Amino acid sequence: MVPPMTMHWDYAVILLFLGAVAPRLGYRRVHRLMLIPSTTSLERLALYGSTIAFQWLATAIIVWRVLAHGVRPWQLGLAVGNAKLTVSIAVLLTLLLLMNQIASIRRLAAKPSEIKGMIAELALKIFPQDNVERLAFIALVSTVAVCEEMIYRGFVQGVFEGRAGNSVTAGIVISALFFAVAHVYQGRRGLISTFIIGIVFAGVRAGTGSLIPSICGHFAADLAAGLLAPVKLGPAIRARFGQSGTEQVPE
Repeated sequence: MVPPMTMHWDYAVILLFLGAVAPRLGYRRVHRLMLIPSTTSLERLALYGSTIAFQWLATAIIVWRVLAHGVRPWQLGLAVGNAKLTVSIAVLLTLLLLMNQIASIRRLAAKPSEIKGMIAELALKIFPQDNVERLAFIALVSTVAVCEEMIYRGFVQGVFEGRAGNSVTAGIVISALFFAVAHVYQGRRGLISTFIIGIVFAGVRAGTGSLIPSICGHFAADLAAGLLAPVKLGPAIRARFGQSGTEQVPE
């Protein structure tokens, strides 16, 4: 029997980085974006590229350290488990998240007053605007789906589940907290929604023993937002907030 993942000094360093340093870096990056009126295509592509490189580097370091401690791939969720169950849940989760994302975008397009300033500005500045950017964005979304699931639902969930004496609940809740804190730049509403999504993804990972469903759902939700929001919400955002995403106040 393979023992559960236990805490080591290098795991503690990684968790400290994920819980304190990475959220701060993300917040600072978004803050800098908020200070500029708009982004160019080159700046958006550079943002995609740097994010891809950072996430793969972080994932590679984690994989290196867990393998050094004898952790098996399946302990990180790198397994299929019950193939029929895993595929069924992957399809269902992906469809539900995709439909929810599409419904949310349609609702905001119909009611521009519900679009918040920071969300509008981020949408205008980071979402792709042409085919080249869309291809790069697909690579970004693929990276985020795979790497974040391995980091939060694979590593963090596994470590805290083992730390708490194989407590599935502890692994689910704490991994969701780490995932939410990583998205602190989205504000209070973003923290809450990200925490809920983190609970769902972690629960699915615990139930199936696989990251496949959460990777598929994560990819579908982010891709739908990035490709549909500029088309469906762009005109409404510009009409209300202006080109830069700054809210226009009547004189």
